[in-house]
Parts: sequence; structure tokens; C-alpha cells
Amino acid sequence: MKYTIAVTQQCNLGCSYCYISSNREVMSPATADRIIEFMFRHTPEDETIEIGFFGGEPMLEFDLIKTISSRIRSHRGYNPDKVNFFIVSNGTIFSDAIADELVRLQLPFGISCDGPPHIQDSSRVFRDGRGSSTVVEKNIRHALRSFPFLPVNAVYTPNTLQNLPEVIDYFYALGVRVIYLNPDISARWTREHAEMLPELYRAVGEKYIDYYKQETPCYISMIDSKVTVIMRGGYQPLEKCRMGKGEFAFAPSGNVYPCERLIGSDNGVTHCLGNINNSNLTQVKCSHDASQIANGICPACELNQYCMNWCGCTNYFATGDYNAPGAFLCASEKASIGVALEVINTLGNEGIPFSDHLAGTPLMSIIGESVLKG
Repeated sequence: MKYTIAVTQQCNLGCSYCYISSNREVMSPATADRIIEFMFRHTPEDETIEIGFFGGEPMLEFDLIKTISSRIRSHRGYNPDKVNFFIVSNGTIFSDAIADELVRLQLPFGISCDGPPHIQDSSRVFRDGRGSSTVVEKNIRHALRSFPFLPVNAVYTPNTLQNLPEVIDYFYALGVRVIYLNPDISARWTREHAEMLPELYRAVGEKYIDYYKQETPCYISMIDSKVTVIMRGGYQPLEKCRMGKGEFAFAPSGNVYPCERLIGSDNGVTHCLGNINNSNLTQVKCSHDASQIANGICPACELNQYCMNWCGCTNYFATGDYNAPGAFLCASEKASIGVALEVINTLGNEGIPFSDHLAGTPLMSIIGESVLKG
């Protein structure tokens, strides 16, 4: 079960592609308490609870995050082996004191950054128009001292798609070893963009292979996730989108959405499933069903079981339908699956067994190499 808590919709950045409208709303402790009760009541006993703190910029309300995490840990249903936390930050707010608190409270932390300055500053700017690259790069370097496997999430747009190999080089040079690459799902992607993907993804794959051969591996989401799925023979039911059933997002107002990407302006209408403060949400279901794809192409495709055509929010932004994937997602999935197969074949011949990927823990390859190197 995945629960995203947007503690605030305030943000100190004005990113051009943000799908969350910025406002002054901050979640109240009373609303947070009702969310906590909902999480523990709603989660089946055999499932873990994944809790993400989100925004806006969540680190603007770090004290609230600490309060909520403390209340979760003191809840009668809390099991440390079955509850995982994560904070997604824009990387503009960080310090030694924050690092110490994150470590003390065991709150994993990740930063969103799109790449080197000319890419980062093309979309991710402060409210006064200043680029954020200088402060974010400094904070990534700073955070890596406390979190050597700091995840960094890079969004690419139609204007920066061609820079994907450069983005990988930039993060790797900084010392980042966990890189997530995600397209701007609200962008107007064209056939020309889709046709660029195989070559660009292959260039990223070549870097990935080189890192392994140099015994300095790097987790790259578009490759490692697909290697894992291929090794397992396809996505398992609980790995697919379960928005509105196994995934909920809570706006600061208490409004409940099937996914954090669908909070939007939090108007309480579009995508909204109710409000935690005045509704009985235990039986609320979203209309999305990951097993029902609304076209005649995907079910017959030989790559269907390895494809993320079930991602409801991505589909909605592309086609207006939770269950209908768009052409760019199709092209991206085909390209990433193809590169993952090339990686498996190439590194398999080098004696890499991919046992960690098969076990669902691809990051262990990176951790193991780091330990061996002292």
C-alpha cells in the first residue's frame, strides 16, 4: 500500500512543468491523525505501508513531517518491519542539522534535479526567476555525505530529451549512484520525440554497461526496473498501478486523490475521492483498473507483460483516460525494454548473474561494490 502525504502546497520554486498548484495550504495535525488512522485501518495485514512526504516543497514543513512520522511510529498498529518512509524534496533546503535529524528519525531522503545547470535552470527556477542549480548541486554534494545512495530524480522534457546521456554523466560525476529518469507526463510529446528514444536510451545503456565493467555500477531506473521485470517474467499484480485501491494521496486540505500526480489544484472535484475529514473512505474505489487497457493493441503486444501501460496518471495526462496509454509511453517502454535486454545479454556474457534484480533488490549490486571497495 502506498500513501502520499502532501504536507503543504507551498513551494519556493516555480517549475514550469509542475503538476501541483502552489498555494499557502498546510496540513493540520488533526488531518494528519485521520490519515494515519485510515492508513492502518485500510492496509491488509500481509502488505507493507509505503509513506511518502510530498508537496509543494515538504522541507518547508520539516517540523510537521517529524511530528507526523512520530505519531505514525507511536500508533498501536505500527510495525517497523512493515512501514517505510520517504521524503521527496526539490533540493533547495538542506543542512547538517537536517541531515542529522533525517538519520536520527530514519527518514530516507531524495532530491529532484533535472541535470547540469543549463538543464536544471531551464525549468526549475525560484519564484523570482533565478535558477536553482547552484544551491541544488551544493545540497546534493552535501547530502551524499550522509546518504551515499541518495536517490536523485530527473525529469526530462521535449526540450531536454536529447540531453539524457549528459544528465547521466553529470550525476555520476557528482557521485550520485541512484538515478531516476522520468518524462514530463504533461508535455506535448510528438512522433519525432518518440523516434529519438531508441538511440538516446541506448546511449544511456552503454554508460550503464561501462559502469558495471569498471566495477562502479550505477542504478538507472529506466534500465534496472526493466531488467528486474524481465528477470521475473513480467510485472506482478502488486507492482502495477493500484491508484484508488492500493494507492492514495492526501492533499493538505484532507482531500483524497488516487495518485499524488492528480492532486493538481486540489479543487476537491477532479479526480477527488472524498475528504478524510468528513467522509467514510474505507470503501472508496477509483475507476482505474490496471488489468483493463482501453485499446486493442496492448493486450496483443508481445511486450505487454513488461510494459507500464497500466500507469493511470501517465495515461490520463496523455489521453484523458486512466486506462488508455499514449503513443509516447508505448515508444518509451519499447525502447527501455530493448535496452534492458541488451544490458542483460552484454553483461550476462561478462558473468553478471543479475541475481539481485531477480530478488527485487537491484541496488544491492551498488551497495556490494561500495562495501568491497571500502
